[in-house]
Amino acid sequence: MKILSIQSAVAYGHVGNSAAVFPLQRIGVEVMPVYTVNFSNHTGYGAWRGPMIDPSDVREVIRGIEERGAFESIDVILSGYQGGEGIADVILETVERVKSKNPTAIYACDPVMGNAKSGCFVAPAIPVLLRDRVVPAADLITPNQFELGYLTDTQPNTLESTLASADIIRDGGTRTVLVTSVERPDQPADTIEMLAVDDDGAWIVQTPRLPMKANGSGDVTAALFTAHYRRSGDASDALARTVSSVYDLLERTHASGERELQLIESQEAYANPRMQFAVSRVR
Repeated sequence: MKILSIQSAVAYGHVGNSAAVFPLQRIGVEVMPVYTVNFSNHTGYGAWRGPMIDPSDVREVIRGIEERGAFESIDVILSGYQGGEGIADVILETVERVKSKNPTAIYACDPVMGNAKSGCFVAPAIPVLLRDRVVPAADLITPNQFELGYLTDTQPNTLESTLASADIIRDGGTRTVLVTSVERPDQPADTIEMLAVDDDGAWIVQTPRLPMKANGSGDVTAALFTAHYRRSGDASDALARTVSSVYDLLERTHASGERELQLIESQEAYANPRMQFAVSRVR
C-alpha cells in the first residue's frame, strides 16, 4: 500500500506527518510525506519557529512526485491539519489527479479544527473551507465529536445523535466516518469511545480515559485507521486495531511523564496490536 500524506511536520515531537509516517511504515505502508509547514515544534507550546510552506511550493513537490509516475500506484491521499486556506486547493487538485490515474484510490481527510474543551484553534476560514469544499470530496473522514458537530451543524452528544450526524456526512457522499473522542451521558465514568460508520454498519469501542492531553494522537489515529480500513475494507477490524495501538501509545506516554508522544518506543503496538478492547456493533 502507498499513501501520499499531505500534513504538517515538526522537528521536535510528533504531530502531523511527524506523528503519522512512522506508525504507517511500521505496519508496512509506503508513505510519501508532503509537508505543509516545517515548524520546530507544535503550536500548543505557544511559541515555535519555522515556515508555513507556500501552497505553490507544496504543489511543486506533489508535481515532482507525479512526474516520477507515482500517481498510478497511490492507494490513499491522506490530509490533516491545514495551516492556510490555499492548501485545500492543492489537496483537492491532487485528489482529482491521483484518481484520474488510479480510480481505486481514496481520499482520507482528518478535518482538524478543534475540540470540545478548546473550541476551534485554526484560522476562522478553515472550518468553513473543510465543511463546504474538502469534506464533500473525501471518501473517509476522521473528525472528533466536536468537529463532526460543526461539519453537520448539529450537537451530537448521544449515540443516536452521533450516528445521525455521521449519516448527514454520509448522505453528502463521504461513505466512511470515524468519530473520535465520543462522549455521551450514559457511558461509564472515566471512559472514552470511538465510533466507525460505513455502508456495512456502525461499530463502537470504549477504552479507559487517560488523564492527559497528547498532541498528535489524532494524527496517529487517522493514519492507522485509514491504512487498516483501506487494506481490509472491514471497519470493525480497523477500529479494533487502531484503538488498541493508540491506547497503548497513550498509556506508555502517560507512564513516561513526557509531554510528547512516545511514538518510537511504542512501535510494537502498531505492528502487533494487542486487540484488548471489544468492538460492539450498534447498527
